[in-house]
Amino acid sequence: MTRLLVHVEGQTEEAFTNEVLRSHLIVAGYQSVSARIVGNARLRRNRGGIRPWPSVRKDIVHHLRQDPGCIATTMVDFYGLPQHGDGAWPGRALAVGPATQKASRVEAALLTSVAAEMGENFDPARFVPFVVMHEFEGLLFSDCEAFGQGIGRPEMQAELSAVREAFQTPEEINDSPLTAPSKRIESLILDYEKPLLGTLAALQIGLDRIRAECPHFAQWLDRLESLVR
Repeated sequence: MTRLLVHVEGQTEEAFTNEVLRSHLIVAGYQSVSARIVGNARLRRNRGGIRPWPSVRKDIVHHLRQDPGCIATTMVDFYGLPQHGDGAWPGRALAVGPATQKASRVEAALLTSVAAEMGENFDPARFVPFVVMHEFEGLLFSDCEAFGQGIGRPEMQAELSAVREAFQTPEEINDSPLTAPSKRIESLILDYEKPLLGTLAALQIGLDRIRAECPHFAQWLDRLESLVR
């Protein structure tokens, strides 16, 4: 049976992996599913904030080499990925167009970068990069009624639905400093606590609903499931 390492950028994605994703993928056939926050271990006390790509790649490559029987994936937000300088994430600066196209461009570049570091004998099926469009909080708009119920604010359904209805899919909710999904939520819910409430909302919404509403997320989940069938 296969072990899955999910390289995440912060507590919200870590909690989602542990509380929502893990049980589903264990049933699908994985022996274990564990989340690891990426980046320099000395900085992990800050618990979040995406790291420069060289630091993240070092973690991923280390884990792939340390456990030859594992598959590695990522769960990082497109919004906020460094675009320029030594810490830039491959493909990010050139990622334009529809949401899924932007994500796919970055993911292909990440796979190329890791495969080059691993060497010619590396099986690329062992690394399945995933970039959340445009941010984890976008997934929560998959079911705005359940979102409100999950965070104990059912009266916010109409406001949350108004955001969702402006876009074809939750993954298209855009990524400027003012209009990223988390910024929209925080403007509506002033005491919104990302790791705790995000996880409660995701549990209430359920993986099936997120999968149905978010095509790029669904593609990632399909790919992970296919590797243990």
